[in-house]
Amino acid sequence: MKFDELKEKDKKFIAGTYNRFSAEIFEGQGATLRSSDGREYIDFGSGIAVNSFGVNDEEWKNAVIEQLNRVQHACNLYYTRPQAELAEMLCKKTGAKKVFFSNSGAEANECAIKAARKYSFDRYGEGRFRIVTLKNSFHGRTLATLAATGQPAMHRCFKPMLEGFSYADPTFDGVRRQCGEGTCAVMLELIQGESGVNPLDAEEVKKIESFCKKRDILLIIDEVQTGNGRTGKLYAYEHYKISPDIVTTAKGLAGGLPLGATMFFDKTENAFSAGDHGSTFGGNPVVCAGALSILKRLDEKLLLEVQGKGAYMTTHLSRIKNVVRVTGMGLMLGLEITKNARDIAEKCLERGLIVLTAKDKLRLLPPLTIGKGEIDAGLKILNEVLSE
Repeated sequence: MKFDELKEKDKKFIAGTYNRFSAEIFEGQGATLRSSDGREYIDFGSGIAVNSFGVNDEEWKNAVIEQLNRVQHACNLYYTRPQAELAEMLCKKTGAKKVFFSNSGAEANECAIKAARKYSFDRYGEGRFRIVTLKNSFHGRTLATLAATGQPAMHRCFKPMLEGFSYADPTFDGVRRQCGEGTCAVMLELIQGESGVNPLDAEEVKKIESFCKKRDILLIIDEVQTGNGRTGKLYAYEHYKISPDIVTTAKGLAGGLPLGATMFFDKTENAFSAGDHGSTFGGNPVVCAGALSILKRLDEKLLLEVQGKGAYMTTHLSRIKNVVRVTGMGLMLGLEITKNARDIAEKCLERGLIVLTAKDKLRLLPPLTIGKGEIDAGLKILNEVLSE
């Protein structure tokens, strides 16, 4: 099938929800992707922070295939080893007490919202259900997580929104003003990814944590994009030296397969009882086998390498003409530029480099294992395109 035929088939049969770039992803190795006609691309996107170890990682593939050769699915009425082992590994690495598995970041956040309301209902009864999120946040596209998303433009066509969310300025005072007697939780992205890779101020986050703990308001940290080594720590909250009550994650956890996880710490470990929540596919044994192969290799050595690569890229990116500012941590970087981000991303693609956008910024999320040669080649293309 030629590329034009593929595009026509896509347009005819797939719902038009994506403003796709004009490229086909057919195969690849590591941080290099190829189309079916052999065109190569350096990958600075990793499927929006999903392909943690790039494409065709041998250890990951073998783990997935080994589980496929046993059983591809067992519903959650029964026990499976990969799910139990993954939950144990997440708890041991983070200090969490319990984990609920789902299929995506939105589902992980839905679970956190339900758990926060259930925790508060059990302790305080009805009426204490409101959750404070931040302006310009993004928590998902289901109706509940869309309501949690602090971007009114994204709500416009889908009203009435689910009741119970307030949107604060990204500061301690902003959050404090939105909290009241009916508040059960505060939900934060420590780096707002979709709105431009904007890290929160560490001192402000510490104040929010202290405020919440004094009032038994749960602190939920959304690590869907920042988690699983992306920022140079296993989870970004480690940079901020805080202790959340619930942490959600997805994207890079299973290295390319759909998996979300909601982690419950001391205060919330018993928020759910049998029947309070569930998922048919959540914790699928094949997906969990893939995640185990990723998580066990996210060790201190690799995380330090991610920090080093991020610092190297930041130094070189900040020297490029028309780059105003570089934001982010580790291999989650945003570029504020003087040109149109979508135009620049399309020109980079024409020259063999995949970059993403976030609002009016470029967003770079390369595989954690990307090599220096691929980094340098990608930076060269970016430099040429941005300097024109």
